[in-house]
Amino acid sequence: MHAFIFSDQKPGHENQSKALADGLGLTYDIVPCAYPAKWRKTLSYLFDRWGSNRDLANVAPHLPKRKPDVLIGAGSNTFYSLKVFAKRLGVPCVAILTPKGYRLDNFDVILAPTFDNPPKADNIFPIPTNLTPARPDFYEEQTEAFLARYQPQKKRAVGVIIGGKNPIADVAAPWLKAQLEQLFAATPDCEHWVTTSRRTSPEADAVIDTFPFDYKLIFSRERFNPIPAFVTQCERLFVTAESTGMLSEAVAIGKSNVEVLDNLEVKTNKFARFVDQLCTEDYAHIFDGTLGNTCRKVDLSSTFTAIRKKLNL
Repeated sequence: MHAFIFSDQKPGHENQSKALADGLGLTYDIVPCAYPAKWRKTLSYLFDRWGSNRDLANVAPHLPKRKPDVLIGAGSNTFYSLKVFAKRLGVPCVAILTPKGYRLDNFDVILAPTFDNPPKADNIFPIPTNLTPARPDFYEEQTEAFLARYQPQKKRAVGVIIGGKNPIADVAAPWLKAQLEQLFAATPDCEHWVTTSRRTSPEADAVIDTFPFDYKLIFSRERFNPIPAFVTQCERLFVTAESTGMLSEAVAIGKSNVEVLDNLEVKTNKFARFVDQLCTEDYAHIFDGTLGNTCRKVDLSSTFTAIRKKLNL
């Protein structure tokens, strides 16, 4: 069985689509899907209501010649096109994330994180996190690549994953310094590994440089992704609260206890709902200087089985 993944070229969205295809046991082709002008996306909301099927994102020239069994896409730039080409090709379509502003009833499946508060419907499958890579061989390969670069000296390691500023959160230097001081004090007998993101500020990087990390990757200085190794090798992971993708991966893969570094400045939004849910269901613990016992992992195998049945795959 084969899927076409409509991709808006955003890594987070494309990777979730790939994760679903892997979880469903599908091979796939990547099909670029992006509006050449903003007005076309605006028009897509109207066309969706009118039942019009225009190729507003110029997808058709990029379609492989073979016929797929299903179309998959994540992100608002893909939702209308999924419907258009599902109808043209006579195949079902799956939207990842809640397609707000579009009709929901004519998607075959919507895979929506519960922190988005999706409505209840037969075609909506709520999940507690974002989708993360499902293939064990991916983590094995990435861990081997990490260990080729760095050899741990101790049996126990903790990983620290630092995000950055967004509209409702920040990684301010004084806050980060205090968090890292508490973190090192709480884990004295472990190796300490850290990685940052494209959103991490130079000021936060400077704070990280003052601590004796055994392994350190600063994104602005070096391009390598150690996170797959962190989630498989670390006894405990510390992740900033606004990093929903990284938190999703931490609570889905490996055996690590997960600690949330709570940098949310606004407590009434989807990020806060996400963290609250993870902590309530014992997937994670908000770090307060003490350590939690939260190594429970999200298992989506039953959801994938239900989606296969819904799509007749």
